[in-house]
Amino acid sequence: MPEYRVSEQDVGLTLEEFLARKIPAAPLAYLRHLVKSGKIKNHQTELRLEHLVEPDETIQLPESNRLLSLIAKAEKTPEILFESREILILNKPSGLAIHRSRGHETDNLTDRINHWSTGGFSIAPIHRLDLQTSGPVLFGKGKKSCSELGKLMMVGGMIKTYLALVQGKPCRQERLTSEIPAKGKLKKAVTDYKIIATDGSASLLEIKLHTGRQHQIRRQLSDAGYPLFGDQRYQGPRPKGLPRLFLHCCRLELDDPFQDRAIKIESPSLKNWISFSVGRGSAPKEIDNSRARDQFLHKRPDALNNNLNTGSVRVDAVSLVQLGNACDTFQKKGYKFTSNSSAKSGYKRSKLL
Repeated sequence: MPEYRVSEQDVGLTLEEFLARKIPAAPLAYLRHLVKSGKIKNHQTELRLEHLVEPDETIQLPESNRLLSLIAKAEKTPEILFESREILILNKPSGLAIHRSRGHETDNLTDRINHWSTGGFSIAPIHRLDLQTSGPVLFGKGKKSCSELGKLMMVGGMIKTYLALVQGKPCRQERLTSEIPAKGKLKKAVTDYKIIATDGSASLLEIKLHTGRQHQIRRQLSDAGYPLFGDQRYQGPRPKGLPRLFLHCCRLELDDPFQDRAIKIESPSLKNWISFSVGRGSAPKEIDNSRARDQFLHKRPDALNNNLNTGSVRVDAVSLVQLGNACDTFQKKGYKFTSNSSAKSGYKRSKLL
């Protein structure tokens, strides 16, 4: 049975408004019919159109082929993080290719946005993210915009910041410099990282690139002895149930060459992202901290519906990020973390999945 959980951002909406936000592909008349016929419920209680949704309330929808099709269509609608006349920044989910390639001829981010666009011009990506990497991707609207944005990237006018979950505990802060294969040659690759949180066996890193070689982060960290979780190609640990490579572009910054302004985009989504706890087996453990994630990344907590089931405690690793500079170690409900002190009040232990 399809269902949605109400976030703090949704509070104050009527049921009709809430459903329209969650399923934008559905006609309003159809949604109203579902409600009036008593098919939209909360714990077996039929809801009315004027019902005001409440925090953490679960809205249950009926099993319906048409409804499931509309939900699936909504999930394929590109998530726009920023848009101007010349620029479009989309949120790329893990597992979705940016453009057509072998095995991705019929579904990729570029085709999705061109299908939904009504501007009468082609939209093309300016840079790439690996298939399993998630985060913001910059697109240009039309050939002239793509040309100007391409020049901006070539001169280093775009900065990408990543989060990665790696095995082990690297030095607290370091620059990796090495030569890696690129287009048949060895080329210099430079990567900066710092530890956001660690338990000694796994570490959450914030990473910035100074060069843009293919698989740069994955290869350099693996060569240094700290492979990424879920990275089969570079011998990263893959505990049972891991759904993806744990590499996420969390921030994109650039100077708008068309309107003389700075653009800074924080990626709002880390579906299936996991963190870790101390001394609890080989797989990272998760804490359900959607409230903290909402506060810092401005995303509704129903994104947690797809979180990884490791057979242990749930953790949203984003709750360890963007919380300030002062770090300390503390214990909460039997779990020990290295994180930022301002996050202490946000942690809570969840039930086993």
